Amino acid sequence: MGNNDENTTIATQADTAAIQGQKHVWHHLTQHKGLEQTTPKVMVSGDGIRITDDKGKTYIDAVAGAVWTVNVGYGRDRIAKAVYEQIKTMNFFAGSATTIPAAQFAEMLTDKMPGLDRVYYSNSGSEANEKAFKIVRQISHNKHGGKKHKILFRERDYHGTTITALSATGQNQRKDQYGPFTPGFVEFPHCCEYRSQFGEVENYGELAALEMEKVILAEGGAEEFGAVIVEPITAGGGVITPPEGYYETIQAICKKYDLLLIVDEVVCGLGRTGTWFGYQHFGIQPDIVTMAKGVASGYAAISCTVTTEAVFNEFKQNPEDGMSYFRDISTFGGCTAGPAAAIENMNIIIEENLLDNVNKMGEYAMQRMEGLKAKHEMIGDIRGKGLFLGMELVKDRATKEPAHESVAVAIGADCMENGVIVGRTNRSFTALNNTLCLAPALIATKDDIDEIMDAIDNAMSRVELK
Repeated sequence: MGNNDENTTIATQADTAAIQGQKHVWHHLTQHKGLEQTTPKVMVSGDGIRITDDKGKTYIDAVAGAVWTVNVGYGRDRIAKAVYEQIKTMNFFAGSATTIPAAQFAEMLTDKMPGLDRVYYSNSGSEANEKAFKIVRQISHNKHGGKKHKILFRERDYHGTTITALSATGQNQRKDQYGPFTPGFVEFPHCCEYRSQFGEVENYGELAALEMEKVILAEGGAEEFGAVIVEPITAGGGVITPPEGYYETIQAICKKYDLLLIVDEVVCGLGRTGTWFGYQHFGIQPDIVTMAKGVASGYAAISCTVTTEAVFNEFKQNPEDGMSYFRDISTFGGCTAGPAAAIENMNIIIEENLLDNVNKMGEYAMQRMEGLKAKHEMIGDIRGKGLFLGMELVKDRATKEPAHESVAVAIGADCMENGVIVGRTNRSFTALNNTLCLAPALIATKDDIDEIMDAIDNAMSRVELK
């Protein structure tokens, strides 16, 4: 079949999909009222850092699939072929046994995570965090007689869409209308220095971390708490990079009160910030690390809950009671497509030196953002690491009054109209849905960064004039 025939077939399929989607698909994060007569956009193909819709319009994707996932870019034949060859040979077996790609990827992964040794597979970030919570709760019963079952979580962090993952999420709008929530999850304050709780201080990082200790003491002390979960860099809560001294103090508090430290790397993992994992910037040693999204760059569903050997060994105690092993299962954690894709994904990152590219392009992107901040008064703060960046928008730079969410919406819509897809904090907070979020594929070039920043620059100029 020639290219013209192929293009005609794709166009026909896209037209049909638009009708089918309008009639049958319940789209994520979408209010469908009033859209009954609107034909939904159909994304048809992707290549590198760009995607093409059903009308033939091409966009540069500055958020890696809209949800920070397609780390190595679109159209990677070698990942698709690896998945095909694997599922043709052996597509699935329950996680009570081992498959070849599951074993291979577990070794590859833990090799990049010194001090962590065991990988539990499931199929989404929410589920990976659920596994971590169940580990904490089961240790509470096995080791502490039901005590130390509470789990701390941080204001503005997000940990997933299931009810228990939402119970550990510090974003009030995302939680509205979904309660009552799972008991035993306790919030402590954020670490956004731009929104400092203490005014301007030299040791903000330490002070923000000590707020967690205050919550522990106010809620019953060490006997009540078994763990804390944090994102290494807060993602959907506004791309918040923790200040100097913050995680060192968090780790010290964990040791003082015998808390397991869970790091949610669902967004930051697999190279997004310029290291294999976000926590590796901060000199800490987690007990449990969760990940999904970029693990296979969206080519197959996979998530991992990775633990130390010490955590794993907690489930080897008292085998005679028949209850102490981790009594959990994830059906699709047994799919071989995920680890097969993840192996090739990791090989690409290594062979193409993408961590180095992330650091170089991240530095360049930050320079461009500095220029935008100097030009546009609506930018109050810029932050991030590697190719994980945010611009917080304000109504007044002097008072730091947040810009209304509609401003970020307008800028995003303008960029979209002009062929660049950018992200933003989305219906997460009462007043702080005001951060533009950028997370292009790790393969982004200087020209790509310029195209993204130019689109934002032009969009801001047009929005400011209204």
